[in-house]
Amino acid sequence: MSTQHIKIEGATAKHIDAVEQVESKKAGEESLAPQKVRIMGRFSYLLAWFGGCVSIGTFTMGSSIVGTLNLTQTVVAITIGCFIIGIALALNGAAGYRYGIPFMVQARGSFGFAGTRLPGLVRAVPAIVWYGFQSWIGAGALNAVSATLFGFDNLVLFFIVFQFLQIGLSLFGFKGIKWLENFGSGFILLALMYMFYSVINRYGDEITTNLVNVEGTWGLPFWGATMLFLGIYSTMMLNVSDYSRELKEGAKPSWLTVLYAMSILPCTLFMGLIGLMVSGATGISDPIQVFSSAVDNPPLLMITLLFIAFAQVTTNVLNNVVPPTYILMDVFKLKFRTSTTLVGLLAFCTFPWKLVREDSAQGLQIFVQTYSAFLGPIFAVMVVDYFILRRRNLNLEHLYNAQGPYKGINYGAFAAVAVGATVALTFTSISWYASLVPAGLVYYLLMQYWQPCQRFRQ
Repeated sequence: MSTQHIKIEGATAKHIDAVEQVESKKAGEESLAPQKVRIMGRFSYLLAWFGGCVSIGTFTMGSSIVGTLNLTQTVVAITIGCFIIGIALALNGAAGYRYGIPFMVQARGSFGFAGTRLPGLVRAVPAIVWYGFQSWIGAGALNAVSATLFGFDNLVLFFIVFQFLQIGLSLFGFKGIKWLENFGSGFILLALMYMFYSVINRYGDEITTNLVNVEGTWGLPFWGATMLFLGIYSTMMLNVSDYSRELKEGAKPSWLTVLYAMSILPCTLFMGLIGLMVSGATGISDPIQVFSSAVDNPPLLMITLLFIAFAQVTTNVLNNVVPPTYILMDVFKLKFRTSTTLVGLLAFCTFPWKLVREDSAQGLQIFVQTYSAFLGPIFAVMVVDYFILRRRNLNLEHLYNAQGPYKGINYGAFAAVAVGATVALTFTSISWYASLVPAGLVYYLLMQYWQPCQRFRQ
């Protein structure tokens, strides 16, 4: 959709707002307008996802299942989770990839202009919490390096400086994200391999006793574990269009599924297994303490700690900054840089030091299960809306016209999310899975037969 097309097709105030968004995009400012200039090729896109998935949250989820699964079961659980993630990302990212629209615009057709605040809030809150959590971990790594090399120990100061560094990097938008992720991926892979080797070399006997020679289970706790590793990325499943709109056209859905799964799987396997093995061998769940005890060589320890800090930057900038930034842009009509800065400041308010404790792994497990109970129904609503009800055909003019048929709230979508979340919270350990069918079915039936929903079918 060109600027001229928007002007001709609708000279309403809201269409003029869309024109302004296009103009701001020309000026180098990220916007919610349909993306026409795409900056990521397939290999670059794969590297971006690879670099953006080195989540300390995955390490923590590995720590949280100690005593539930053995090593083999954990590998299978992570693999299953990652391929489900790949399918989900390809499905919900299809609209963004085809039409160049971000998540908040895509959601207008199913939730309504005002109604998008629900999926926006549900997506933004976990992102900001993880942003603060991972920033504290990264600052802890830098502080450990400083204390070892220079004798200067001030974690709070490093946290503040580290956070403002990430805010500054985020201001460069997707071009900055592309180069940061692409250049960092090789370093990340080598560091993960070394960390994995160090853990096995240091704790091999304990790992064999506590994680290999145990029975574990293939029952419900196993599927609950697949959902925990999946749940780390259930936030990204919702706003994947924010990323897929930057991918150059020409890729088939099956290829995209493999791309997503294979870019996420290596980091998730390494981080999840390291968390499981170290916590199972030592009972320690703080990653800084873990690697300080696992790596004997001081220079390599410094490199490892710097890797932890760098990995938090690549993950935060891609996964935890972009989504809430676009949400604030949509809800409050803010500019990209203003929104990015505000998101970074909000991360200070999550009190991440409360989340990084010896007993925090179980609490973060509950956190993932709870927000997945709401993310799953929203995902189901959006997929049913795009593939079944609209048959992959969207009306961009309606999606950018706040006074059109998508004005206000689609209460059918809200009802479907409520039903799905209720079912999910009844089966907390598999909340994301449990929510999909109830939410999708209720949404389909209400959109077909409930009169207030009919205008959203246009």
